[in-house]
Amino acid sequence: MDINTVLSALANPARLDILYWLKEPERHFPPQKDTAPKGGVCVSHIRDKTGLSQPTVSLYLSTLYRAGLVSSTRVGQWTYYRYEHDVAESFLHELSERL
Repeated sequence: MDINTVLSALANPARLDILYWLKEPERHFPPQKDTAPKGGVCVSHIRDKTGLSQPTVSLYLSTLYRAGLVSSTRVGQWTYYRYEHDVAESFLHELSERL
């Protein structure tokens, strides 16, 4: 995990919202398909929640993925994203060490 990559990913309010929602998907999104990975949310549900275009949401999720804050799983034609608690905890620990 690169702390600067994570900081850049978190610098956008919409990406920060997406991460917050993915932290508790059952609270913020409708139920997923039975084939969805545990804790995973389909991109279309994230798009609907943000009100942003599909390409913008995909770009934001890609940025969060590169930072390690989310993981993705492809099931058929659907891609599901899940919050990565361990990476977030590691980032917070490293940030607190540097400040």
